Amino acid sequence: MFKLISGGWPWHLALRQVLAITLMALVVFTSHLPPALAQETAPAVPLPSAPTATVPRSFVAVAVEQVGPAVVRIDTEKTIVRDANPLFEDPFFRDFFGGPGGFPNSPREELLRGQGSGFIITPEGDILTNAHVVNGADRVTVTLKDGRRFEGTVEGADEVTALAVVKIDDGDDSLPVAALGDSDQVQVGDWAIAVGNPLGLDNTVTLGIVSTLKRSSADVGIPNKRLEFIQTDAAINPGNSGGPLLNQNGEVIGINTAIRADAMGIGFAIPINKAKEIKDQLARGEAIAHPYLGVQIATLTPDMAQQNNEDPNAGMMLPEVTGALVVRVVPDTPAAEAGLRRGDVIVQVDDAPVTSADELQTLVENSRVGQTLRLTVKRGRQTQQIRVNTAALDSDH
Repeated sequence: MFKLISGGWPWHLALRQVLAITLMALVVFTSHLPPALAQETAPAVPLPSAPTATVPRSFVAVAVEQVGPAVVRIDTEKTIVRDANPLFEDPFFRDFFGGPGGFPNSPREELLRGQGSGFIITPEGDILTNAHVVNGADRVTVTLKDGRRFEGTVEGADEVTALAVVKIDDGDDSLPVAALGDSDQVQVGDWAIAVGNPLGLDNTVTLGIVSTLKRSSADVGIPNKRLEFIQTDAAINPGNSGGPLLNQNGEVIGINTAIRADAMGIGFAIPINKAKEIKDQLARGEAIAHPYLGVQIATLTPDMAQQNNEDPNAGMMLPEVTGALVVRVVPDTPAAEAGLRRGDVIVQVDDAPVTSADELQTLVENSRVGQTLRLTVKRGRQTQQIRVNTAALDSDH
């Protein structure tokens, strides 16, 4: 006989009911599982992998990769002779210190070292750089990015344009070359990439924009040059002189040249088109002829002339016009021979108006040596036409 459990149900019937409920719960649970868990024998389906994104290279990296192998470091050595201290010419000091072990009483030699940058412009090894990088150097050593070193020869240098060409020979005329751009197409706001070896740090790249164009030599602080510079905020530091200034396509648009000691973030480069005009002459060792008149000039405006004329202590009365004021006429020059005078105001050259001293200098520079220029001059209340034959600028002028 079966015994009853509490509640009056036989124990085997209660057990059967519990098993049935458990089985139903398992069926419901497994019906809601993913197929991969509900059926252990179902093969796993691999998930498709996400495609790897390709990060595009910056235009700066591409430009530097193209031109970098053609950018060089230029090391120079120059021996100078320093005179003895005049103090030792005094007999007392000469007798006191001039014995064995005393101070030397004769001129002594000193070795000066310098460094700059440049870039190769022909497979045969012609290199453009700044004139001040190699001027007076007794020895020039050129180091390429790949580590090769060559003895360099200064083929030509021009002080007025601050440009020079150095030659190296690798034996097979297969040197990397920098592509030259067109600086006349440069606009304010264009990218500017400066490459060089500032402070001895090889292969340094800085990025900026073109800040302004046609910045005069006087504005830059080197009035003895005849250049209109590209101004940039790309960092140009000592040692960068002679290196290339690139556009976003990796083409050379300028030669890094100068920085303002009294300003941060302002650098200047010679437009590459100016270098194109004279690079072949420099490579042949030819002197560059620069026409000149023989006057010292300053920009004049009507307001400036009026202030001068109202001054009772003014040395002369000036025409109240815009032009280039003749401050001084250099003796034995084309200007002196043509009859120009101090106080004249040049307002036109041939058919081109003159509104500043920089404009007059540019017009003269763009003429030819021996060319006759027709100057329109304001002298007092009179207007005169004076013809001047330009001559070649030399170191005396």
